[in-house]
Amino acid sequence: MHFVLKQTATFRKWREGLIDPKLKAILASRLDRLAFGLEGDTKRVAPHIYELRIHYGAGIRVYFLRQGNTWIILLQGGDKSSQERDIKAAQKMAEQWSE
Repeated sequence: MHFVLKQTATFRKWREGLIDPKLKAILASRLDRLAFGLEGDTKRVAPHIYELRIHYGAGIRVYFLRQGNTWIILLQGGDKSSQERDIKAAQKMAEQWSE
């Protein structure tokens, strides 16, 4: 199954702000696999919100929700140190997205 990945402006800004070229490559690879339905190390952190974990550097996290069988919405990115704050922000974005 193939999914279309949509990015919120918040996620896009976070991703564009990444400096480490190795991290950028790892993230791009994980998002490519996510688009093909290969979630890897993910877990549900709130209703409808999932956390994709990347074990590199500070412990990168990408928060997303699924919409139907074809869309994955990339809500928020961060690392382990901002995890609680990022989950709360992702929940607010998810509510706005579904309205």
